[in-house]
Amino acid sequence: MDLSNSSALITGGASGLGAATARALAAAGSFVVIGDVDDERGQRLATELGGAFAHCDITNTEDVVSAIATATDKAPLRAVVNCAGIAWVQRTIGRDGSYASAHDIDAFRRIVEVNLVGTYNVVRLAATAMSTNDPDAQGQRGAMVLTASIAAEEGQIGQAAYAASKGGLVSLTVPLARDLAVVGIRVNTIAPGLFDTPIYGEGPASEEFKDRLASSVLFPKRLGHSEEFAGLVLETLRNDYLNAATLRLDAGVRLGPK
Repeated sequence: MDLSNSSALITGGASGLGAATARALAAAGSFVVIGDVDDERGQRLATELGGAFAHCDITNTEDVVSAIATATDKAPLRAVVNCAGIAWVQRTIGRDGSYASAHDIDAFRRIVEVNLVGTYNVVRLAATAMSTNDPDAQGQRGAMVLTASIAAEEGQIGQAAYAASKGGLVSLTVPLARDLAVVGIRVNTIAPGLFDTPIYGEGPASEEFKDRLASSVLFPKRLGHSEEFAGLVLETLRNDYLNAATLRLDAGVRLGPK
């Protein structure tokens, strides 16, 4: 798929994996729309890339529709990359045997609401807009990328909510691709492993923690770079024969219980 002369929406695009993806898509000739709740970072990056920023809580339909409109007003929306998501760590039961110490059920709902329901909200609305595009020579109107996690298969202790939400994205991949094939829209999912993103903070303690994480990686023995994730996103968007796939990007790591 030709990414030039078209627009691309990246949710969670203000930092980390999303920001690297926005830069890669801009370099490929797309008009990038960064959808995020971090207005300051998002607007700064959009200005740097000559794109646009849209305040976007992916669970809010009005926000998502507005972000899509920002993209389609500029050029046909042909690429959507879903990077927005949140994390939570809490064991299913507490140490004292009390019901009160069991996993916060509202937190579980919130993680699933953002990571799974929110992503689906973006897909259903963006695909609707894409379906009105003129098809290319292969009948293709667009392509989407979902961002899961290797925790979908190897969730660690305390990751019940996060793993469930990311596992839901993996399970969505094939039925979404089947649903959207009728209008020529491909859907793929990337399940990243341990990546060096702002989630780990900064400073000596942060670097020490990241070094410990990297020790479990098979090869190369380091955390992934955001640009490596962005490179795989571009390949999934450009490769017309790649559809309904979940791709692990993890340097061979397999997560232990903790």
